Amino acid sequence: MTLDPLDTRILDALREDGRMSVTDIAQRVESTASTVRKRMRRLESENGLRVVAMTDYYAAGFEILLAVGIEVEGRSVDQVGRELAGFPEVFCVNVTTGSCALELLVGARDHGELQRFLHEEVINVEGVARLIPAFAVDVLKYESEWTPGLSS
Repeated sequence: MTLDPLDTRILDALREDGRMSVTDIAQRVESTASTVRKRMRRLESENGLRVVAMTDYYAAGFEILLAVGIEVEGRSVDQVGRELAGFPEVFCVNVTTGSCALELLVGARDHGELQRFLHEEVINVEGVARLIPAFAVDVLKYESEWTPGLSS
């Protein structure tokens, strides 16, 4: 997919406000609504654009964000990862090449909820050998809408 400057400006406008009307985007990028609509359809058909709703992590009541390394034994990494992905507390599951086979991103409303989840749920998943948690003490960058090469 190749983006020209107009495509990039359209994407920038949608990143700022995903509910912006085609008419408002057209005014902002100094084009016509028809052109913007055609560009957006093309971007969607080429999988370069997908409009989704996202919930703000903190607004949803989560106070703790935790990365958890998982060492796996006796079961395939894929099986363990897929089972862990089924927990609603788990935002993300990555298979890694580092010292841990898996890495989870876990959200919790408080320390009690986190303790219960890790010590009663995660550790009891067959194949989880060891947990290596790392608290996020500050989030310096979190841009779920950003894609390398597509930002302006």
